[in-house]
Amino acid sequence: MRYNSIVSELTFLLKISRPRFWIYIIGPYLIGIAAAAQNSSQFTDFEVLIFGAFFLFPANLLIYGINDIFDYETDKLNPKKRDYELVVVPERRRNLVIAIMAANLPFLAIALLGYPRTFPALAGFLFFSIGYSAPPVRAKTKPFLDSVFNVLYIFPALFAYMLVSGNSPSLLATAGAGSWTMAMHAYSAIPDIKSDREARIRTIATELGSAGTLSFCLVCYVVSAAIAYRYIGFFAVGFAAAYLIMLAFSFRFRNSDRLFEVYKLFPILNTVIGFLLFWVIAYPKLV
Repeated sequence: MRYNSIVSELTFLLKISRPRFWIYIIGPYLIGIAAAAQNSSQFTDFEVLIFGAFFLFPANLLIYGINDIFDYETDKLNPKKRDYELVVVPERRRNLVIAIMAANLPFLAIALLGYPRTFPALAGFLFFSIGYSAPPVRAKTKPFLDSVFNVLYIFPALFAYMLVSGNSPSLLATAGAGSWTMAMHAYSAIPDIKSDREARIRTIATELGSAGTLSFCLVCYVVSAAIAYRYIGFFAVGFAAAYLIMLAFSFRFRNSDRLFEVYKLFPILNTVIGFLLFWVIAYPKLV
């Protein structure tokens, strides 16, 4: 019975961490490694592997666990949460907080004590990850600030770059990545418009509506691609085209249930493009 209870709790925590979204954290981390590395051996350095483990389960449990703790009032109204994810009822919050701390604190201690050069990126990751969902900031309930706070997803890349090179990446490249993350957030908020409005939660999507939010995503993706063109050339054009096609289909189905079917393909598209981007940057250093 005890064994079954432990397995049940671990399964619960794993689902809370959204494994299908892990790529959003570990992907930028790997791209940061690829951008900073000078040779193939740096991809398998001890510290790279250690923090690679951190940006899998622990970091994702932190982001999504805190999100679910503070989102109960809207989550219980959201069919997506009941059928596609989980609703964290108040009775489970205490154990979830303990699990988040147990999974994350050892890695944070290693980073702060052994690799202080990564502190700015680590501090940024924690601030934006926690502040997005938790009071007093709770950026996710403040239209447009909610998308800005989604820059939390670029901090694993900044952390990796600082870890390997000891320097910070260019501000222009960081801005391009930030524009991409803003589009990612805004698009993901569209399926939640109805439940958020019912719970009286304001987001960029509830303010702009589906059509306006898709237009905002279009601008962000174009800006991101224009900046990326400086670094990866015509690959940026191809990546942008894929997102624009997705936005076109989303616009067509914006007022129907089929929009969520398009949305479920979004993580797959992000994974494919992230994988290709990694190889575009890393291949010359691995051969």
